[in-house]
Amino acid sequence: MVLQRSIFGAARRILWYVQGTLDFGIDQYESGKSAMLIGFCDSDWSGSEDDMKSTSGYSFSFGSGAFSWGSVKQSSVALSTAEAEYVSDVEATTQEIWLRFMLCDFGEEQLEATPIMCDNTSAKAMSKNPVFHQRSKHIGRKFHFIKDAIQEGVLDLIYCRGQDQIADIFTKALPRERFCCQRELLGVKSVKHLEESVDV
Repeated sequence: MVLQRSIFGAARRILWYVQGTLDFGIDQYESGKSAMLIGFCDSDWSGSEDDMKSTSGYSFSFGSGAFSWGSVKQSSVALSTAEAEYVSDVEATTQEIWLRFMLCDFGEEQLEATPIMCDNTSAKAMSKNPVFHQRSKHIGRKFHFIKDAIQEGVLDLIYCRGQDQIADIFTKALPRERFCCQRELLGVKSVKHLEESVDV
């Protein structure tokens, strides 16, 4: 009964949010901006109370606005925050490789390595240093292909501070002020605000 109430309460809050943001949309794409693919990825740790699995989130922008994002529960239970972040980095990498192929088909080939922002230094070290893989043998082999992508110059995993991590919004509940800030960094704004910026 208590669980049903909490689920019902969460559903009500979601519906209130949707009702209050019906006029929100993705910011405009501006011409003249650098056509470079940039990614952000993040993870919570054991965020699911049912099975203790973590949630991965990622966002990719191209030029001036976000155009690809996702949030997905990880397939296995992570034994540490570093492992949860590492798996999230890999999931973002698979998306990044697919986006590079797609952009190439549209004549926007990415010649430079795609930067992916990660806020966990241990996950970054695991992906760049093969020695760390001896300490992470329990992580499925499929997740270690990120090392090859880095060596081939397809991506560059870059550390960013937690407060600058845009993908936070896809993985965990945030305080209202931070949520609104993250939403704006993604380029999601009120249509009224967009119209005002066009008039100016």
